[in-house]
Amino acid sequence: MQPLPQSDDLTSLVLRTNFDDDRRWEAFMENLSRIGDYRMATFVSDTVYAGATVQQLVDADATADIDYKVFYLFVVDTKTLADDEHPLLAVDLDTEPGRSFRVPVQFYADVSANLSIANMDFADFADAVDATGTYRGFD
Repeated sequence: MQPLPQSDDLTSLVLRTNFDDDRRWEAFMENLSRIGDYRMATFVSDTVYAGATVQQLVDADATADIDYKVFYLFVVDTKTLADDEHPLLAVDLDTEPGRSFRVPVQFYADVSANLSIANMDFADFADAVDATGTYRGFD
């Protein structure tokens, strides 16, 4: 697998791994783009990542030169597109490579904004998930 693409400045990489339904992907992107006041996602839809596992994504990032490492990403997989909350899979690629949690679209802006400016660490959110492994905000 090739190294992961870079996200645009102050946005998070949102990587599609499920290619079953282009209409659901388009609706997902539109829904996510409406969140927040600023653009917060760099959408990547490349079939080279079709069906990629978390470990394959971790390994792909590990092959990148240090200047091109991705510290975290959001995966749009089968569950993301099938569930009405569109829970993206957030994946740590830096401190604890492979650690992951789900984040519904409505909470994406909070996670993405804080990670993109390094205001909070991946673990801050991963440690605050509910019993289903989903981040739904801080209590």
